[in-house]
Amino acid sequence: MGTSQKSRRTLLEITDWPIAQLPGLSHQNESLLQECGIATTGQLLKKATTSDRRLALANQLQIHVQHLNKWVALADLARIPSVGCQYCGLLLHAGVASAKQLAEIPIHRLHQQILRFYVATMQRRDLCPSVEKAQEWIQQAKILCS
Repeated sequence: MGTSQKSRRTLLEITDWPIAQLPGLSHQNESLLQECGIATTGQLLKKATTSDRRLALANQLQIHVQHLNKWVALADLARIPSVGCQYCGLLLHAGVASAKQLAEIPIHRLHQQILRFYVATMQRRDLCPSVEKAQEWIQQAKILCS
């Protein structure tokens, strides 16, 4: 890693959110996670680092592993400061499942997927985040994943 990458990475602070701020997480599931000592997105990512650990945690929570995989994907995307809990659900619905995938996707393809999602669900192009915003997400993901 070059010096400029190290300095950019230290300037980019990974965001750790209260678990309750993950989109689509019910109060019941939030309580289940908190009973397992998971109160933040960072704690969720630490406890679910591998597929075996996610399966064990899903069994402990008595939920389907798909639900846990979704929460982990949301938490991974939310750690990117410009994405956060505000846009992590949008990215997941647009087909981006991780910060690593976001770092590798071409900007034109990402924006096209997001625009397609907005038009399909809301019939509104004007609410779609700008190309510049999507570029910021990609740039920060590249820094975090480097």
